[in-house]
Amino acid sequence: MDLRYKANPDLSIKELEMSVRPYRDIRRRISRQVMVGTVPVGGDAPISVQSMTNTLTTDVAATVAQIRRLEEAGADIVRVSCPDEESTRALADIVRQVQVPIVADIHFHYRRAIEAAKAGAACLRINPGNIGSAARVKEVVRAAKDHGCSMRIGVNAGSLEKELLERYGEPCPEAMVESGLNHARMLEDADFFDFKISVKASDVFLAVAAYQALADACDYPLHLGITEAGGLRGGTVKSAIGIGNLLWAGIGDTIRVSLSADPVEEVKVGFEILKSLGLRHRGVRIVSCPSCARQGFDVVKTVEQLELRLSHITTPLTLSIIGCVVNGPGEARETDLGLTGGGGGNHMVYVAGDPDHRVEDAQIVDHIVALVEKKAAELEQARLGTVPPASKG
Repeated sequence: MDLRYKANPDLSIKELEMSVRPYRDIRRRISRQVMVGTVPVGGDAPISVQSMTNTLTTDVAATVAQIRRLEEAGADIVRVSCPDEESTRALADIVRQVQVPIVADIHFHYRRAIEAAKAGAACLRINPGNIGSAARVKEVVRAAKDHGCSMRIGVNAGSLEKELLERYGEPCPEAMVESGLNHARMLEDADFFDFKISVKASDVFLAVAAYQALADACDYPLHLGITEAGGLRGGTVKSAIGIGNLLWAGIGDTIRVSLSADPVEEVKVGFEILKSLGLRHRGVRIVSCPSCARQGFDVVKTVEQLELRLSHITTPLTLSIIGCVVNGPGEARETDLGLTGGGGGNHMVYVAGDPDHRVEDAQIVDHIVALVEKKAAELEQARLGTVPPASKG
C-alpha cells in the first residue's frame, strides 16, 4: 500500500489506485533492433516468444506439423536444429510450408550456416568462435547478408570456451559475458551488426547475473532463457523466476522457455510469463481461486475445462472464475467477464464488472465459453472498425 494512504486515510480508492500504478511500470532497456524474418526483435518491438522443434529435421512432415502447432499456439519464431547437410536440405522444404520465421541452429560447421541461409532461414543461431578462422566467419556473414539473415550468438554456461574456464575456474557471469562479447566482436569485425545475444545457464542465479551484466555492457537485443530448465512443472517455475526477474527489470527482447515437454507448452508458458507482467497480451487471462469449502461450484474442474475450451481465443481479454462471494465481486470488477459462485447451484455472471444475470451449475462451462467467444468477436470488430451484422442498418 502507498504510505500516503496511512498519512491520509481520506485518500479515495481511485486516487490510491493511481498512486500505486507507477510500481507496475516496466521500463525496458534501450536496445537496437534486428529483424528475424518479419518479426522485429529489440527496440520498441513487443517481446517475442520462441520455441524449438524436437522432431528430426530430416522428417519434413513431422517437423512441419509441429511448427504449425507452435504457430497455432502463438509462437513468433521457431528454431530448427541443422546438425548435418541432410537437415539443411530439408530446411528448404520446411521453410516453404510454414508462416513463422525459422532460426537454423548451427554449432560447429560453418558450411551448415551457409546452407541454412540459402535454404531460407530467417536467422542463424551460431557462435562465430566455434566455426574456425576469420575467413570462415566472413563467409557466413556474406551468406547472411545475401539472404537477409540475422544471427543469434548463443552462450551457454555448459559449453564455455576452455580458455575462459581455465582463467575463471568455473562458469560465472564474467566468463559468460566475455564469451558473448568476444563472439560479437568477430561479427563486428566482419561488418555485421544484425544479431542478438543470449547467455543461458540452468542455474537461475548465474543466468540472471550474466544477463544483467551483459545488458550493461552492450545495446544488442537479448534473447532470454533458463536453459535445460527441466520438466513441465519444475522448468516452468525456474523459467518464470529467472525470465520474469529479468523482464521485470526491463531486460529482454525475446524469450524461450526450455522445457522437457511438448514444445507447445513452452509457448504457453512464455505467454503466461509476459501476461503476468503486463508485457504481452494474447488470449484469455483467467483469474481463478484455488477453491475451498465455501465454493458454490467445482472451481478446479471448471477452470480446467475452460482453459481447454478457450485455447483457440487469441483476442486479449480477462475472465474471473471465483467460487464464492468473498472475493468474487471484487475480482469481477476488474475483468471483462466474471463468474461468482452462489447458493443453490445458482451463480452470478458479471459483464464489464457489473452483475448481469445468473447461470445454473449444468450450464456454466458452455455459457461462459459462449460469452467469451461473443466478447472476443466484439473486441475484434471494434479493433478492426467493423460492425457486427446484427447491428447494421
